[in-house]
Amino acid sequence: MLEVAVIDKPAVAEASLDPVRQQILAALVNPSSAAALAPLVGLTRQKVNYHLRTLEEHGLVHLVEERKRGNMTERVMQASAASYVISPAAMSALAPDPRKFPDQLSARWLVAVAARVVREVGELIAGATAAGKPLATYAIDSDITFATASDRADFARELGEAVNGLVAKYHDGNTATGRPHRLVVALHPSLKPSTHSPESEN
Repeated sequence: MLEVAVIDKPAVAEASLDPVRQQILAALVNPSSAAALAPLVGLTRQKVNYHLRTLEEHGLVHLVEERKRGNMTERVMQASAASYVISPAAMSALAPDPRKFPDQLSARWLVAVAARVVREVGELIAGATAAGKPLATYAIDSDITFATASDRADFARELGEAVNGLVAKYHDGNTATGRPHRLVVALHPSLKPSTHSPESEN
């Protein structure tokens, strides 16, 4: 089972967004059957089987084994991933393009950049998986508390200078064999644990 799978097709996204199917997918982190799932989601075994068939058609669950139960064959299924992310590619006509309104201080531009990361890395994962090759990526996820807004502004300025210095040092626009990479650095307020609402940008 994958830790995270990226959904990039509209039909698959639609199938995954059904609340009952989300319950089933969450339960199928561990292999289970329609009969065992039925009481968990409050449906009959037949209705659970209907949802399982839909999920299987879209590659969201797969068959683990078949068991004989008297005159019946019980199909044991498992989710293809522990969690899922829907790529903007599933809404290609509406996907944001961060090139259209570049603004380092815009929260919405940050969302557009993050959406592009999901779309591009999702495509790269699919390609690497099909080729049976690893995908070279790197990420940093850190928490930082600023005493003042001035400290935050100074941090952002120094971070930008440091990143620009590294880019200037290692970027080679003349190489014929080099592989282009995209670098994204983001800074945003953390959610308040008590309210789960974003803090003020100021």
